[in-house]
This record gives sequence, C-alpha cells and structure tokens, in this order.
Amino acid sequence: MPTDAGRARSAHDGTRALLARFALGDPAETLTLRTLLDGLGRSLFGMLLFLATLPAFLPIPGVAGALSGPLVVLVGMQLLVGMRRPWLPRFVAERGPTRATLVRFEQRIAPWLARLEHLIRPRLDGVLDHRASTSFTGLLLVLLGVLLALPIPFTNYLFGVLLLLFALALLERDGALMLVAWAAGAVAIAVFGILSGTLAAAAGHWLERMF
Repeated sequence: MPTDAGRARSAHDGTRALLARFALGDPAETLTLRTLLDGLGRSLFGMLLFLATLPAFLPIPGVAGALSGPLVVLVGMQLLVGMRRPWLPRFVAERGPTRATLVRFEQRIAPWLARLEHLIRPRLDGVLDHRASTSFTGLLLVLLGVLLALPIPFTNYLFGVLLLLFALALLERDGALMLVAWAAGAVAIAVFGILSGTLAAAAGHWLERMF
C-alpha cells in the first residue's frame, strides 16, 4: 500500500489530485506537516503555504487568522531570506490537519480548482526561481500574514483566497499566476494595510513591545 509520501511523489498531476490522495484513509487520522511535505521536492514551500492557509477558511472569527497568520509569516520569512527548504519547529512539524479536515477543504475548493486547472501550468520559471523574485514573494507573504493575523473584520476569506493564489503558483510552478498573486497581494496590502494605517499601527505596537 503506498504511503502518503509516495502518493505525494506520484501526484504532480495537479493540486486537486494531490488533495484527493491525502484525503484517502481514516478520517480521524492526523496527518503531520512533516508527512504532508515529504517527497514534494520543489513544491515544498507551496504545500506548506497551502496548509498554512487552511485555518483562514475556518468559520471562527479571530481564531482562523491567529492560527494562519503566524504560519504564513513563517513561510514568508524563509522565502525572504532565501532558504532552499522550509524549516519548521518540531512542535509544529509534528502537528497537522486530520484527513476529515482535508476532505472538507477539498470539497469546498475542488470546483474552483477544477475551473483553474486548465489555466494553471508550469511557465515563466524565472519568476519563481530568481533570488530577487523569491525575496519579493516572501516579503508580500510576511505582510499578508501580519494582516491576516490582525482582527480586521470580514477579511479572512479574502486573504485566504489571495494566499491560495501564491500557494498554487508555487505548487504548480506557474510564474504567470505568481505575477497575478503579486499584483493582487500588493493591492490588498495597500488597501487594508497602508491606506487604513492598520499595518503601520501593528508594526508600531510590536516595536514598542520589543523596545
């Protein structure tokens, strides 16, 4: 019987198929992040970001952003500094969603992924692999993660969808989709962060606490 890692290695036929494979098995079983990331090669950061985004779609105000935001910031920081493989604290790596959670999430987004699959494909590798591009992606993810963690009403799903664009671009090696994610992410940061003063206020608050 193939392991989850084996399924991941054979599942480069689309994110939807990968999610469906992970959903097979005992619904109560917890799939650790270490298991989910094993064998994904160049798509490691994409899958980690994908999983980090899951809590953003939980219908629990405040809790979703508090869980998702810090994980997204962690992914963004590692891309920003140019890490080749993601690092996770042990207590995080040994935790993860249950298969039932993945099933619910897969059922929710499968129709959208089905519509997108004929548009998303590997292209414009330079956008994904250039050092400056990777750092820029990381910077946007850090800022979006901070905004997601803040109690801004009615924004969890919005930021969740934006982060899924980044995750899918990394998973499917689609540089054109990453350009779209950059543009949408920059607009969201400008509207909800810079123009509203939310991001600046949060940064100032954190700096005061540090110093």
